[in-house]
Amino acid sequence: MKIGFITPEYPHEKIAHAAGIGTSIKNLAMALVKKGVAVYVLVYNQNVSEVFNHNGVEIHCIAKKKFSYLGWYFNRKYIQNQINKIVSEKQISVLEAPDWTGITAFMSFKVPLVIRFHGSDAYFCKLEGRQQKFKNFVFEKQAIRKADAYIAPTNFAGEETRKIFGLKPSKIKTIHYGLQLNNFVNKRPLDFKENIILYIGTIIRKKGVFELAKIFNKVVEQNPEAQLVLIGSDSADIKTGQKSTYSLMEKLFSDKAKNRVNYLGKVPYNDVQQQIKQAHVCVFPSFAETLGMVTIEAMALQKPVVNTSIGWAQELIDDGESGFLIHPKETDLYAEKISELLHNEDLCRRIGAKARVKVAEKFDIDKIADINLNYYKSLLKS
Repeated sequence: MKIGFITPEYPHEKIAHAAGIGTSIKNLAMALVKKGVAVYVLVYNQNVSEVFNHNGVEIHCIAKKKFSYLGWYFNRKYIQNQINKIVSEKQISVLEAPDWTGITAFMSFKVPLVIRFHGSDAYFCKLEGRQQKFKNFVFEKQAIRKADAYIAPTNFAGEETRKIFGLKPSKIKTIHYGLQLNNFVNKRPLDFKENIILYIGTIIRKKGVFELAKIFNKVVEQNPEAQLVLIGSDSADIKTGQKSTYSLMEKLFSDKAKNRVNYLGKVPYNDVQQQIKQAHVCVFPSFAETLGMVTIEAMALQKPVVNTSIGWAQELIDDGESGFLIHPKETDLYAEKISELLHNEDLCRRIGAKARVKVAEKFDIDKIADINLNYYKSLLKS
């Protein structure tokens, strides 16, 4: 069995960008390699074309090419041709691609294509209640409707995407993202910096960062020692057109709260785990995710998490047992729960321990890799 992953990102120093899509692919790719599966990661729109091996995964960088006319079309055909060459040369059995931007629109491959619902623009626009550009919808719909099968990281993401694009439920398989649990071990869960509230994610409206500012204002009133640490890239704000969402977020902090905020910007992936271990509480008040990798990473490290209560999060956390689920708009309740955790070490310990158990039960990548592999094999038989 040989699997090829088409992606715009992957966590490696030679590759320009890495985020949630790349991390989830890497976790799965390395688990499949351990099971004797040949894995090829095909990263498009890179600075140069090159091939290298990393932890048993063969990575093919496909250089970005500019076209003076109909670039959106000819760039896709160029990527298609490069991928088909690799498929033939390496005898790849199945290809997988993300739904985001509909990169596989107008492409044809020699093997079955699986689209994984990492989160299309249409999906996020629906959750955020904003209008999608017609061109983006056309690309994503064309790419998704032409695929042979689909994988959703949560039932919620699968059902919402199915309704958006009019897909057959029978072609969608829910398979969670997973973690290599041996890489997420916290030997001293009670060794942390008191009153540190940690947020990890892009500083962007859809992640609930404006609500987080209001929540933190309330927390500081109850606990003047509280500190909010923010990790993630700043982003332009799609609603106002401002180049920096953080500059908008900053204006929402009270005078008291502003002095208790530490924005670290983008932190190397290898350093994020240490930041999680040091935190007292982790918060993810998002309005739009498909699953949320950093949530299960924090849970695996036995951190008490206060998450959103929207759809997908209900599949990650048992409210009140392995974490807490509160809608981001309920800022008073959200702040109260954070404050309760900051003042109750026993509650933090109990929630963190159950969070680890939950991740081990549902998000162990070794188990999830087998489910993925069996699904890929089923496509070759159909």
